[in-house]
Amino acid sequence: MGRQRSIDRDRVLDAAEEIVASQGAAGLTIDSVAKAMGISKGGVQYCFGNKDALIDAMFERWGKAYDEVFTQIAGSDPSPLTRVQAHMQATRSSDQTSSAKAAGLMATLIQTPQHLDSTREWYRGRIESLDVTSEQGKRARLAFLATEGAFMLRFFGLMEIDQQQWEAMFADIQRYLLAATEE
Repeated sequence: MGRQRSIDRDRVLDAAEEIVASQGAAGLTIDSVAKAMGISKGGVQYCFGNKDALIDAMFERWGKAYDEVFTQIAGSDPSPLTRVQAHMQATRSSDQTSSAKAAGLMATLIQTPQHLDSTREWYRGRIESLDVTSEQGKRARLAFLATEGAFMLRFFGLMEIDQQQWEAMFADIQRYLLAATEE
């Protein structure tokens, strides 16, 4: 009897992310991941059970990577304003590959509404404690929305934004929206 081959879950997730990046969310199937990995569909299902669990694992892995960067910037108990600033800085500094993967995951989530609840909760958690009755809170909320808008326009391919333009946009967000909140 031969030794049972083990399947590396991270490599399966890498393959799934590559499929989403190259073919879009519609290209992500258990079969396409299995073919990309050179394993059976049962091998993918052994690792993740079904497509929904695979998507959950992809989103969880991206979330952990983002949270590490965010926490390095914001610290362990950030103020509402610091949360927005850290989000902006994490988004600004994220490499294009990671951001493209995140955008692909978001596209996948949009096509699977049952996954939207955790995303909605994540967004709500980023800005819910801002005091939007104050000028500072309003500017921070606008900075958050500008950050997300720039991210989505660039990484959904809706607007070509080169690295120099990207940096300039975030400098503007910092200068015109967040710097004014620190006064």
